[in-house]
Amino acid sequence: MDLLVFYSSISGNKEMKKQQEWIMSVLSAKKIPFKAVDISQNSDDKDLMRKIAGDSTALPPQICRGNSYCGDYTAFQNAIEEECLEAFLKL
Repeated sequence: MDLLVFYSSISGNKEMKKQQEWIMSVLSAKKIPFKAVDISQNSDDKDLMRKIAGDSTALPPQICRGNSYCGDYTAFQNAIEEECLEAFLKL
């Protein structure tokens, strides 16, 4: 199953952009393969992100492994601080 990072390439929210970039940067630096899914290009991807997250108002960035929800930016950040990123990402 692929690790998916749902993000939006079109956002006026600078904080969201920083969060998205940081997640992808950390994953790349740790050589953890992932697929970036741009929800602004396809509304089906946005619907899928929200379905997996179990939140009809969820905003990116959201992370999942296949159809199994991992968490959002805050959960990702907490996993790094608690040194349990691999468990968080279900690796």
